[in-house]
Amino acid sequence: MNESPSDTPSRRWILTSPLAWLAIGFGSGLSPIAPGTAGSAVGLLLFWPMAGRPLWIPALACVLVFLLGVAGGSLVARREGRKDPGLVVADEVVGMWITLLAVPFTWKTALLGFFLFRVMDVLKPFPARRLEDLPRGWGIMADDVMAGIYANLVLQAVVWTRVLG
Repeated sequence: MNESPSDTPSRRWILTSPLAWLAIGFGSGLSPIAPGTAGSAVGLLLFWPMAGRPLWIPALACVLVFLLGVAGGSLVARREGRKDPGLVVADEVVGMWITLLAVPFTWKTALLGFFLFRVMDVLKPFPARRLEDLPRGWGIMADDVMAGIYANLVLQAVVWTRVLG
């Protein structure tokens, strides 16, 4: 269980570090209940303005937030003294974005994409779980990238078989 920010005065440093603030999903990782789900919801909301733009824009955003997430995740993990602290949710943001890449953005695809990503993030099908073993922020971020890829493939299949009509 994550501690709430009020229970942990030592976490105030996060609010003054832009990398840490990004790593915790602009505060969503501080949610006392399901911070990964909260981070995924923030990812969905942040993807919305990129929907319908040329593919290179959200793809570049994924790369940039991934790299910043590696740095921020490493920083938070080191300060928290944990390999993958639950309050780091930049991985969920990027995973959610990857889930929605190159998919027509509608309320149906957004909702199904959110569900698929959460399932893949929890199940961590091979090799996602193994990617957690990468060092520092690389392991924090990489498993969710893989979960996002799996969720995107399923979502693409659903869209292109016209199941969501």
